[in-house]
Amino acid sequence: MKTISTDKSYGGTQGVYVDRSEACGCDMTFAVFVPPQAAEGKLPVLWYLSGLTCTHANVMDKGEYRRLAAELGLIVVCPDTSPRGDHVPDEADNWQFGKGAGFYVDATEPPFSANYRMYSYITGELPRLLAEEFPVDMDRQGIFGHSMGGHGAITIALKNPDRFRSCSAFAPISHPSVSGWSKPAFRKYLGPDEKTWRAYDACSLIEDGHRFSEFFVDQGTADSFLEDGLHPDELRQACEAAGIPLKLRMQEGYGHSYFFISTFMEDHLRWHAQKLEK
Repeated sequence: MKTISTDKSYGGTQGVYVDRSEACGCDMTFAVFVPPQAAEGKLPVLWYLSGLTCTHANVMDKGEYRRLAAELGLIVVCPDTSPRGDHVPDEADNWQFGKGAGFYVDATEPPFSANYRMYSYITGELPRLLAEEFPVDMDRQGIFGHSMGGHGAITIALKNPDRFRSCSAFAPISHPSVSGWSKPAFRKYLGPDEKTWRAYDACSLIEDGHRFSEFFVDQGTADSFLEDGLHPDELRQACEAAGIPLKLRMQEGYGHSYFFISTFMEDHLRWHAQKLEK
């Protein structure tokens, strides 16, 4: 692991790091905020998964999480959203696919299967590195994210309920198998058999028997992607049918941007901190 930068913030350290990923076949950059309480021992860790077109930097620069994370004693990890590099297959003119749009799946279709293995990277490789290099209590993990990253957070939590104590999301893509901006990507990453897509679809996973203790979701009513892309009502229906508690807040007048995310970031941090208490 190489250190790109470190900056003191609210008594803690905001770092940016790079490490060679075997899962993705390239160097992967990620950000970690370590609050001052780490001097006294291991701390709970909160994973934030970003949305389409983003890198680790978007939430680090605009998410406004450090002050409260420092107060609450939360380590916040912000991975990238896809593999990177000139050798990584891409569609440069398509912001909904390729670099910046890994959808947190393990691709099975060539040529994307060689690099687009973000599920394995987030659930296996990066946690191992984090446990080796940072003062994290891996028995106290939470996960949240935005849009594509909200999709990633919920699906990863559903498939790893023993690992994560908490899961929340900002405007998640709740039913990507039917959403206009994710169906083409799923077809290219996972192939034409839509039954295989269910492993990366929150609503489908719940229908197929996967469970999690509770979800917390914020969604703006003025989000331009609300109807075609996000489908929060379908997530609500799936959770109700399965008996999964879902706190879904429709936030009047808010859109899809970091103006929305930063407004409600503190609510999510406090909610996770309660779940991650010893």
